[in-house]
Amino acid sequence: MTAPSSQRPASSATSDRRTLPIRELVLFGGLALVVLAVFATMGPAYSTRMLVEASCYAILALGLTIQWGYAGQFNAGIMGFVALGGFSATFFSIPVNHAFWASDLPGRLGWVLLAMVVVTAIVFAISRLDRIGVPKLLRTTLAIVAGLIGYLVVISWLRSVTGDIESQVEFIGGLGLPVWLGWIVGGALAGGVGYFIGHICLGLRSDYLVIATLGIAEIIKAFLKNSDWLTRGTATISPLPWPVPDPGQVGFLTARSLYLSVTVVMIAVIFFLLHRAYHAPWGRMIRAIRDNEVSAAAMGKSINRRRQEIFVFGCILMGIGGAVLTSFNGLFDPQGYLPLNHTFLVLVMVILGGPGNNLGTLFGAVLVYVIWIMSGPMALAVMHAIVALGAHWFDWQPGNLDSRALQARVFVIGLLILLVLRFAPRGLIPEKVAHHD
Repeated sequence: MTAPSSQRPASSATSDRRTLPIRELVLFGGLALVVLAVFATMGPAYSTRMLVEASCYAILALGLTIQWGYAGQFNAGIMGFVALGGFSATFFSIPVNHAFWASDLPGRLGWVLLAMVVVTAIVFAISRLDRIGVPKLLRTTLAIVAGLIGYLVVISWLRSVTGDIESQVEFIGGLGLPVWLGWIVGGALAGGVGYFIGHICLGLRSDYLVIATLGIAEIIKAFLKNSDWLTRGTATISPLPWPVPDPGQVGFLTARSLYLSVTVVMIAVIFFLLHRAYHAPWGRMIRAIRDNEVSAAAMGKSINRRRQEIFVFGCILMGIGGAVLTSFNGLFDPQGYLPLNHTFLVLVMVILGGPGNNLGTLFGAVLVYVIWIMSGPMALAVMHAIVALGAHWFDWQPGNLDSRALQARVFVIGLLILLVLRFAPRGLIPEKVAHHD
């Protein structure tokens, strides 16, 4: 006979209560103390800029955690989606180049783009000739020939037009639209490219998916770097407008604080939506596919479709994060997108915080970025102290300490990830999966 609720053992009653998240409170409390120490030592303007950049990286990390943490998809091409978001924010927000639009160049460029669409449609139509009984070998041969001829024709027209753009008006300029519109389109552009990549690559094994996404990111970067007619290439584009008053209007601290408030609101909205999705049936289905793909398929779940959905959602967040980060930096430089800064660093944030845990991802993003930024000044201070002692005792006067201090950041991050993988392989705030009896 079951005892009444009032007569249950104390241990059972205690187990029914939700315990305080002591681990999370301690970690976030320690992180708050670290941030306050940075404010005290580096000043509010510098520290606010650090928090804005950390919040942008937090959006990138949330995009990766739903790919890797939710679905087990290891994306090594984060840099490419960040660059796409940055390009979109730049193209939509910078002023219009009236010299370009007053010439015949827009019409010529439009005809080239239309030719690209026609060639793509022809190749796609040829690939669908199986419906009228055309053999596969013949379809493949015709598609390759048509695609090759179309490519040669279109690329010759494109080079002619882009050469005239660079010689006459330098580059096509922007659209002069609100910055936030470029952020939205940046996410959509990254998601569209992610859909195309996922349609091709998500059938690969995890190690091959890493290689494919890494290569595609380098292709995106190379395209943006060499398209002088579109992005000015290595000449860069600056300054970029902000969605809030810029430092020239209200001062550095106020402007950065306003920008930080925008990013915090964005993170709050994204966190809420991801939390709802994670605990919804859709989220449980994604985790089921991650943990046991064969069983999920046996239950009638569309594995490839769901994996593509989660990959696209993650790419959208990466595009938005890249757009917000580029706008804040005020500079679009295709050469500035580096695998170390825009791929590896995001991976470290997710690994340290806890893959699959949104709260842990936010913690890891802020902590890792603070360490990344502050390890340079701290290493420089240590080096100066060592040099002072060496000069006093051994007349030792090494030079170029600034570059050596920056290199110490890589060592510190590498040591950090080794310690985390050794002592907390699931992250400092690991994923908590609810178990139902």
